Amino acid sequence: MELKLSDIELAAQRIGASLHHTELDMSSTFSAATGGQIYLKCENRQKTGSFKIRGASNKIAVLAAKGKVSGVVASSAGNHAQGVACAAAKFGIPATIVMPATAPIAKVQATQGYGARVILSGDCYDDAYAKALEICKEEGAVFLHPYNDIDVIAGQGTLGLEIVGDLPTVDMIIVPAGGGGLLAGVAACVKQINPRIRVIGVQAEGCDPIYRSFKEKKYICADTSATIADGISVKAPGDITVELINRYVDDVVTVNDNEISEAILLLMERCKQIVEPSGATPVAAILKKKIDVTGKKVVCLLSGGNIDVSFVQCIIEQGLVARGRRLRFTVTLLDKPGSLSRLLNDIASLGANILSLEHDRLFPGLNPNETNVHVSCEVGGSDHGKRVINELKSKGFKITIN
Repeated sequence: MELKLSDIELAAQRIGASLHHTELDMSSTFSAATGGQIYLKCENRQKTGSFKIRGASNKIAVLAAKGKVSGVVASSAGNHAQGVACAAAKFGIPATIVMPATAPIAKVQATQGYGARVILSGDCYDDAYAKALEICKEEGAVFLHPYNDIDVIAGQGTLGLEIVGDLPTVDMIIVPAGGGGLLAGVAACVKQINPRIRVIGVQAEGCDPIYRSFKEKKYICADTSATIADGISVKAPGDITVELINRYVDDVVTVNDNEISEAILLLMERCKQIVEPSGATPVAAILKKKIDVTGKKVVCLLSGGNIDVSFVQCIIEQGLVARGRRLRFTVTLLDKPGSLSRLLNDIASLGANILSLEHDRLFPGLNPNETNVHVSCEVGGSDHGKRVINELKSKGFKITIN
């Protein structure tokens, strides 16, 4: 399958006026941490909160130019749903989005807010996909694939035009990869403009078929998917996207969930950016030295910012644990007055902030006069946490790290 630079330039002409040209921000924090000159492409601030509206808008524009379209249908529980709904509304085309019955209410309401008809069907994406195809057959509508479509890929590739246009001297662009549409589009675009620019994909360790497909140079599906990065948790990438990725991309790396959580936290703290797990993978990759960016001008593509508010606290906690800011341990104490007070005073004197305590007198192996106290506290980092534990042990406390 061929994707010409002219196809991507035409896509930019079709959709440019109705979308944001998102900013490219240089991060002094990440530059100092990695030794590179790090820029953030803030697609998390795009309309609908992600890059997905680019591909959806281009596909719908192409369909509209070919003649009357009775309607479009998509299956998604996330960013693709909102992108299709918003793009269809701009062209005055009816849109139906099939979402699993388990989809978060906030995402259902957001999709409806863009004017789409939402149908809840089944308990997973596969069920929703089957229902979407059924609706297409019944109503004569067109199914909009989230990534394995050349017009969709061309729309995502417009990000490459923006990046190179804003930073012509860029050395490297790092892109999240799930189904592969974004990585394929950006890589095809950039390599046809300037082959010197390296394009690197990033996947989550818990679902990495594009990583394995790239390393083995053949199409591979994942058997399982287990990652917080739901936006790139795709077991079956596109055959079109894998072909383009294997042709144009320089490398693909993986990051784990703790590394992703830490990156999300740093983006919030240092850059004031709200980024969903999939969008934070490029930053996680450079911070954990999965990619050598020393002395390079590097763009990390923050692909989306649609993170559930209820999930933010969980992400923050995981990020704090990964950075050594949260310390959890169990202390076995004599169950008598004064024991807990002494423990708390010693912890406070070491500069740790206690977040929670839990007594456990029923733990197997305890003597009748003993109790376990499960402690969660905030510390200044890994070194501070180690110092707290060592000092408590030196004072005679029996401690188990959780």
